[in-house]
Amino acid sequence: MSDAEVATRDVIAVKEGLAGRLRLNRPRALHSLNRQMVRDMATALHEWRDDPDVRIILIDHSEGRGFCAGGDVVTIAQDVDGHESAARAFFFDEYRLNHLEYTYPKPGVAFMDGVTMGGGVGIACPCRYRVATERTVLAMPETTIGIFPDVGGGRYLSRLRGRMAQFLALTGARLDGAECLKLRLATHYVPSDRLDEAKERIMAQPFRVAAILDELSAEPPRARIADNLERIDRYFAADRLEDIIAALDAGAAAGDEWAAKEAETIRAKSPMACKVSLKLLQESPYQLHFVDEMRMEYGIMVRMIRHPDFKEGVRALLIDKDNRPNWSPARPEAIGERDVQAFFEPLPPEEEWRPFDF
Repeated sequence: MSDAEVATRDVIAVKEGLAGRLRLNRPRALHSLNRQMVRDMATALHEWRDDPDVRIILIDHSEGRGFCAGGDVVTIAQDVDGHESAARAFFFDEYRLNHLEYTYPKPGVAFMDGVTMGGGVGIACPCRYRVATERTVLAMPETTIGIFPDVGGGRYLSRLRGRMAQFLALTGARLDGAECLKLRLATHYVPSDRLDEAKERIMAQPFRVAAILDELSAEPPRARIADNLERIDRYFAADRLEDIIAALDAGAAAGDEWAAKEAETIRAKSPMACKVSLKLLQESPYQLHFVDEMRMEYGIMVRMIRHPDFKEGVRALLIDKDNRPNWSPARPEAIGERDVQAFFEPLPPEEEWRPFDF
């Protein structure tokens, strides 16, 4: 394959030095993932798994301001509208990639330089080393489009301190690089102008990756979220959406502008997606292995993409861009526990998600 042919691929998978390198290459779409990208990444990881010349995996992006903006949800929503099997196939393959990364025998380094959302978090978090920069913007904003923090989000978020998981899942709050480091979503904070040096040195000496990243790291600015940890733990203490909103409203009535803003933010999200997300964060810690997490999340997602809120959320945010979704139902009070539990019922055996079989 010529250099020109490689450059036109949505994922550039190459061996450089002693590393296998996966470079996301859809800059006009902020490197959002389509099914072929997911499959190409998995294929490369399979090829490198037993390759003695590949000691480490590097995941970054070719150019532009985003590491990975997530899955290509507009296409997925259109697939649901026309032929659901295509949308299900995307998530089936995406979760296989996530699981493959999570269980991979060689360490990975993700360079979260720029927008890192949804599916981008899903390919970064399984890596042993996760590098944030001053340009990092990380979020799990799925409730905005009627779904939930998937790609292992239940596992990653539920292990954060205090009630941070509930806050991030419900609000889709955006974290900068310093905040990612503070919450341990990132392992290192490296200025963007040092990334090329970091990659070159790691590809040459992968056995020194931790030392190299330590040497090139810089002291980050103060993590702004540190000022709100007590608020988050207090207002998001409940596992019931109505109780969280009521707590925020009470804070707003007492003059807390932060609480008022977050209450408004949550009210703009899909109530069903918010309730499913809260339930996920209760269930995920009890999934013994990552394979169990992926199986559960796939079952939830299969049902959520059928729910009208997914297509409506994508329409309002990404297609018509009027930011006026008509959620169904529109109020949390109209959603009972049985309605939420239905999303968590196991799929029939023939429809269940399965990992790669080695």
